[in-house]
Amino acid sequence: MVVLSFAVLLVAWHVGATLWPSRSFPAPLSVLQTFISETASGDLPYNLAITLWRVAAAFFLAMTIGSVIGVLLGNHARADQFFNPWLILFLNIPALVIIVLAYIWFGLNEAAAIGAVAVNKIPNVVVTMREGTRALDPRYAEMAKVYRLGAFDRLRHVLLPQLQPYIAASSRSGVALIWKIVLVVELLGRSNGVGFQINLFFQLFDVAAILAYTLAFVAVMLFIELVVVQPLEQTSTRWRRRAA
Repeated sequence: MVVLSFAVLLVAWHVGATLWPSRSFPAPLSVLQTFISETASGDLPYNLAITLWRVAAAFFLAMTIGSVIGVLLGNHARADQFFNPWLILFLNIPALVIIVLAYIWFGLNEAAAIGAVAVNKIPNVVVTMREGTRALDPRYAEMAKVYRLGAFDRLRHVLLPQLQPYIAASSRSGVALIWKIVLVVELLGRSNGVGFQINLFFQLFDVAAILAYTLAFVAVMLFIELVVVQPLEQTSTRWRRRAA
């Protein structure tokens, strides 16, 4: 059904481009030819790899820092009350503002780019993990206390399994949000990456190249979702009881 759906979309795209030929609406074959050309030259693989590196680095930082803060706020009501206004503030600051300020304060460098992306995502992770921590079953903590489990064993066998659905939710929304922000970061202040290339092709009004880079990156993200994220999620939740 998925293949059929994409096939229908491809046919509709081809028919539309044939009936209304325009440089701003290239046919699928034109986009494919551009994709092959950019891949053969090495430009597309290089810029795609650079963007994926930035996505991975920002994702790791956001998930690690956001998860730690979220768990701490979920376990300490006073700290949560004190920092909640800060959290609301950062949730409502536009991503563009954070990116521009990061470049002004720290310069047009890789650390500023990745840091700006991570800062945009951290508040969302904090909120999700805080709610997950609040929903923890206290009976498991009591059991860990009775059996005198160490800190690492509590983390591995008590905390992480219960937080797994919230980690998965943060991860999925995080990847979708982070790669979009990474493209903006590259467009504004980097000299490589998919975002930089899209900006370059925008100035040249090369829509076929824009679509080729965009679809290539989306295809990679779909591959990661289907081959990495979903199998990993199924493995980590195999201990849960399934509904009859």
